[in-house]
Amino acid sequence: MKGLFKSKIIRTIAIAACWILVWQAAAWAVGSKLLLPSPFVTLKALIALAGTAVFWKSCFLTLLRVFAGFLLGVAVGSVLGIITAVSGFLRALLDPLRSVVKAAPVTSFIILVLLYLSSALTPMFIAFLIVLPVAWTNVAAGIASTDPQLLEMAEVFGFSRAKKLKTVYAPSVLPHFLSACTTGLGFAWKSGVTAEVIAHPAFGMGKAIYESKLYLETPDLFAWTAAVIILSFALEKLFVLIVGRIVKWK
Repeated sequence: MKGLFKSKIIRTIAIAACWILVWQAAAWAVGSKLLLPSPFVTLKALIALAGTAVFWKSCFLTLLRVFAGFLLGVAVGSVLGIITAVSGFLRALLDPLRSVVKAAPVTSFIILVLLYLSSALTPMFIAFLIVLPVAWTNVAAGIASTDPQLLEMAEVFGFSRAKKLKTVYAPSVLPHFLSACTTGLGFAWKSGVTAEVIAHPAFGMGKAIYESKLYLETPDLFAWTAAVIILSFALEKLFVLIVGRIVKWK
């Protein structure tokens, strides 16, 4: 097991090194850090940014907005998934709303939301809006996939509503719910940062990316982008670890 883990780490490092070399070669070929900074220049810019309070404040506020929107989207989407799964009328009434949210471009929503909300709240609301249909669809699908024979057995044995929910519905819905959370977190992160680029709040990683591009500070632009990717990767790994613990506990 340890040997397999070590070989996986070595392979990951080798692949990363390969792409860093490709990046370095491209930077040498371009010959201008204004157009394409090298990995070393980007790392140097990232270290310099990490030494400022603005960097950490921007990262914290972006994480706060995205995570708040994500949690709200999961909560509301789960409720809508439940009520549309058990009521045909509500499903017919609300399904067009879900279709509109899924089909409309994120940028259109950002611009529309900016008419009604502040630039600081817009990224959170956009993250919520993007996660909403994901949680909604998956929870509804989990309820619909519940084994009818198990439901019949629960009726025969006279299970209470709470016991039926715990022993029949929860095991069916949980995989769909966890899948919605994993997928939704990635969507929330991307849409939240995109909303910051357009909404331009006082502090935020998206705002910093936009300003770096505006002032042609390309190394900072690459450094902020690297920070977004690193945080996204770390969030995903942390969430997968939490999900694994939940499944193991279950």
